[in-house]
Amino acid sequence: MAAVTSPETSPQPRVYFQTAAGGSTEETETPVRKQGRVTVKYDRKELRKRLNLEEWIIGQLTDLYDCEEESIPELEIDVDELLDMPSDDDRGARVKDLLVDCYKPSGDFVTELLDKIRGMQKLSTPQKK
Repeated sequence: MAAVTSPETSPQPRVYFQTAAGGSTEETETPVRKQGRVTVKYDRKELRKRLNLEEWIIGQLTDLYDCEEESIPELEIDVDELLDMPSDDDRGARVKDLLVDCYKPSGDFVTELLDKIRGMQKLSTPQKK
């Protein structure tokens, strides 16, 4: 609330602002955007790569099984599991085992997948101290 003094009480008019009850002023502060918890624990760039890979896998599986995403058979291609394997031959065999129900040739998919995960980092959960 503003109060203006009259010219009789001072030579120049002045404006005074009264504070809200309790002496606190209400400030409209824009919130500071903090990094999400996930991106603090993991590298944002690596998460983006993983997300892009997962979207690519879903697209490829949709083509391989010739169906919509919701109709793809339940199978889990665990990238961390593949990264733990010692060789590309082992990784390729594991993916082919997962795609045993696929009637289309999956060799190109397996080769591309192995190329895409080469050099990726495992997203293991950090140890709490």
